[in-house]
Order: sequence, then structure tokens, then C-alpha cells
Amino acid sequence: MPKNNKNKKNNKKRFTVEEDQSIEEVLDQMKQEGYQPVRRVEEPVFKETKENGEKKVEPVGRKIVFDAVKSE
Repeated sequence: MPKNNKNKKNNKKRFTVEEDQSIEEVLDQMKQEGYQPVRRVEEPVFKETKENGEKKVEPVGRKIVFDAVKSE
């Protein structure tokens, strides 16, 4: 007999910390929407520049993303 699985797509959501937000604000937003964090990922942000005809890639910041699942 198959398990009663809910639609898994609706059980997961990604929350991104924007420039004007703190991590605490995003965690509060997740809680209000009924989600619980399961993973935190810091993704680097790069800027591509040209110097002397060469392309250079420089890190200019980071983006923090939380993967969350629906609380039961």
C-alpha cells in the first residue's frame, strides 16, 4: 500500500536573505509561513571585469539562502 505523500513541491521552499534584511528577520518570516530551516547555503556573488583585455572575476559579496520544509 503506498504512503500518503503530499505534494512534495509544496513542502519545500527557499528563502533568500536580501540586502536590507537580517538573518533573524528571514528566520521569523519562515516561522510565520509555517516552514522550518533544514539547510543554510552561502553562495558567492562575482563581478566580471576586463583589465588589459583579460576577463577577471572578482568576488563582491555573498548571498545567503535557506532551504526549508513545511512544519508538521
